[in-house]
Amino acid sequence: MDLDTEKIDEAALALLYLSLHDIRMVWKGVDWDVTERLCTKGLILDPINKSRQLTLTDEGLRAAEAACRRLFGMQP
Repeated sequence: MDLDTEKIDEAALALLYLSLHDIRMVWKGVDWDVTERLCTKGLILDPINKSRQLTLTDEGLRAAEAACRRLFGMQP
């Protein structure tokens, strides 16, 4: 089955936003291919480290919040 990696990345970013703490830190728990694509897009810092956390860039933080609202927000 062909998958839309843009949609996967957006959903992963939204899920990362749900674990946001310390301003821009999120817990790792997303597929390595997804984190590599998010890093290439400039939305997170380099995911290859010993930390169990990822760091969102300024752009990544804005995109993560927007994706979370769009995908998971309650409609009025």
